[in-house]
Amino acid sequence: MNTYLGPLDGLLDRAPLPLETGIARLPNGCLLVAVRTDLPGCRGRMVDWWFKFFETTQHIRWWHPHDHVAHYGWDRNWKKGQDYVGATIHAVESLAGIPPVAAQLKFRDPRELFGAGELADAEARGDISAAVYASIGFGDDIAVDDEGDPRDGRMLHLVRDTPYGCVLRSRFLLGLAADEPRHAVPDALGLNLMRHCYTEFTYLSRFLPSLYYGEHANGELAPLPW
Repeated sequence: MNTYLGPLDGLLDRAPLPLETGIARLPNGCLLVAVRTDLPGCRGRMVDWWFKFFETTQHIRWWHPHDHVAHYGWDRNWKKGQDYVGATIHAVESLAGIPPVAAQLKFRDPRELFGAGELADAEARGDISAAVYASIGFGDDIAVDDEGDPRDGRMLHLVRDTPYGCVLRSRFLLGLAADEPRHAVPDALGLNLMRHCYTEFTYLSRFLPSLYYGEHANGELAPLPW
């Protein structure tokens, strides 16, 4: 059991898992949210680049026209087109039927969860093409630790390239800072987050390839259809 993101066994393997989309209550009372999303025509490198690109309210509204309300910018640790690990964003967003709330995310190195060797092995097998990891918090009074990480939750996105595009496994752990996670984080919150995540990445898949090639991301030229 990983204390930061719940069970991690099997996440770096393409084989189906008992929980691919849904919620589960962990023994400590925290809520685990799992989401599996297909992204036709996309690749892991495109998803990773997206976090190095978006920086405005307009950008995040492309990402989720209904739930994303405002983006208040990255901190100085974000390097456009280069790196987002170690950077923090502040935004306002809804979670499906839940009214808009403040959101804070600090991105971290996913090797903290798996180790550099495990991720490298998964990449070599073709089971992982991108990994995005962050500490997260929602609400008007978000508790942070001494390093500026929101204490209440964790988020992980793992991408695997497929012949038709890529598939995204997302995991959220909520309630880490609560005395009584079962009461602080009801199942309905997890279900709304599940729907929000599936929807935003479905929207992203609709425009990401064109944006990626239009911006000449990673120096790539768009493939010609004729």
